[in-house]
Amino acid sequence: MVENYPVIEGAEAFFYKGNEVGILISHGFVGTPQSVRFIGESLAGYGYTVLAPRLPGHGTHYSDLESVTYKDWFEELEKNYILLAGQCKKVFVIGQSMGGTLTLRLAHKYPQIRGIATVNAALTIPCFENLKGDNQPRYIKEGEPDIKARGVHEITYQKTPLHAVRQLQALMEGTPSLFSGITVPILCIKSVEDHVVPPANTEWIYSSVKSERKEIVTLPNSYHVASMDNDKEMIVEKFVHFVEQVTAVSVSSC
Repeated sequence: MVENYPVIEGAEAFFYKGNEVGILISHGFVGTPQSVRFIGESLAGYGYTVLAPRLPGHGTHYSDLESVTYKDWFEELEKNYILLAGQCKKVFVIGQSMGGTLTLRLAHKYPQIRGIATVNAALTIPCFENLKGDNQPRYIKEGEPDIKARGVHEITYQKTPLHAVRQLQALMEGTPSLFSGITVPILCIKSVEDHVVPPANTEWIYSSVKSERKEIVTLPNSYHVASMDNDKEMIVEKFVHFVEQVTAVSVSSC
């Protein structure tokens, strides 16, 4: 696809070269890598190689989302996974919101991924349900990002094309059928209070995937965009512990 607008300052993809354990991070719907930068920088501080791509149509202008499909989003994440896997012996993937949904699909296609984490992964978004079957309006007004912490600014759009919402809905609706084929270790993270994606989505994932190693964590003091909220340090700590444990198991079994 061709984007017609420049990337917003601060919304760029980022990469940190580290050791042979790679971490791929995916932002969510109408978000940008800025929303996961704290997570990425923190993980880089532990020595990991970190890559966070910018999904097509995101971080430029909302009209750029009118020409993309969810397959474009997945293919961008997949391309970056292949890139990271070419540099690192072990790759883990973590995704926020829609990024978590894409992460599940990636794990289904690439069972060699060492482990994944989802943060408030989206399978249903109630506020979009009334738009099913509608052809209007062309653009939907976006509210303020669902963040509990005060003074936090997320780079996002003020409007969203209805076409993009349709693509998100198709992505969400088609993902649960893949659960039975997901066997990689998984860390499922959810906020206790989320005004965008019901926390039950994460419980659905946890109970449905066939991973032998799986864990669910509840964030006590964050809303939907947890990667920028009060519990962001907790996400890092839990994820690092998860990576260390999975890596230790894989080493001892060699």
